[in-house]
Amino acid sequence: MNILVTGAAGFIGAHVALELLLRGHDVIGIDNLNDYYDVGLKTSRLDYVKSQIGDNTADDTSGRLNAHCGALTFLQLDIASMEPLQRVFDEHKIDRVVNLAAQAGVRYSLENPHAYIQSNIVGFTNILECCRHHSVEHLVYASSSSVYGANESMPFSVKDNVDHPLSLYAATKKSNELMAHTYSHLYGLPTTGLRFFTVYGPWGRPDMSPFLFVSAISKGLPIKVFNYGKHRRDFTYIDDIVTGVLGVLAQPAKGDESWSALAPNPNTSKAPFRLYNIGNSEPIELMAFIAAIEDALGKKAQKEMLPMQPGDVPDTYADVSELVDAIAYRPKMNIYDGVKHYVDWYRSYYS
Repeated sequence: MNILVTGAAGFIGAHVALELLLRGHDVIGIDNLNDYYDVGLKTSRLDYVKSQIGDNTADDTSGRLNAHCGALTFLQLDIASMEPLQRVFDEHKIDRVVNLAAQAGVRYSLENPHAYIQSNIVGFTNILECCRHHSVEHLVYASSSSVYGANESMPFSVKDNVDHPLSLYAATKKSNELMAHTYSHLYGLPTTGLRFFTVYGPWGRPDMSPFLFVSAISKGLPIKVFNYGKHRRDFTYIDDIVTGVLGVLAQPAKGDESWSALAPNPNTSKAPFRLYNIGNSEPIELMAFIAAIEDALGKKAQKEMLPMQPGDVPDTYADVSELVDAIAYRPKMNIYDGVKHYVDWYRSYYS
């Protein structure tokens, strides 16, 4: 198939694009390569993807070096710009879409809210419109565990109420779910939203705590431990995330004929619409995660204990039972091996 992956130079996007290519699909990858964090890391991810498929890019005039892999076409563009995005759909027969392009980060949304409206609202609207008008078979898109906001019921279930977000980032992700349902209802567009829980692993984002901890401890600098280390996070290794994304992509959402407006199930509909949690379903105390990093680095951390930040939540814990039922999803990576893989990558990439 021809599969469009937005945010293809991002952490999750690059891994998803690579696995699709290795499975023989042709990937049209788009990314605006903005400077929210190091652009060099984004381009290095793309170079890594190309290296793993034998530089099997669409403009490779020498022919495919790995006949079993699909071809990669990468285009630098912003999904918030409708005209260039429309041309991508016009020029390529897109079968399915994985929308991972978004302005990420809870804390940055307090500083620059307009960036979230442009990318996460305007950009997502453009994706929906293009999918609608080009008869895309399935749209899978990134939501976030942050939509659970003030919810304190554990584990977080896709059947829970999520009407009390604690950051604008979370509010835009909740909005994406509502917008997707509207298009599923009005136009029969199959959509599936995935609420990602804390993702870590090689090529991870430098604004996330795993990177910040590894970087600071490596350099002998103190790390900031918010909420005095009392956080619990459902840390999920990137390979387990990719397996879940591709499993869902292979099964376009269908309408649930048993759905009732008198007792509405929030994660299904009579329209072809689904929502799933995707996480490890095994929350880890922040101090235990830091200890795993210390073991992998062979170095102790200097800790600066601080109160919880605005927009943050104390715990995340994914109920993935719906995803287990749908695609037999089973995360495999334990936190100690996962952290070791991440530290090995960090040391290799940053010498």
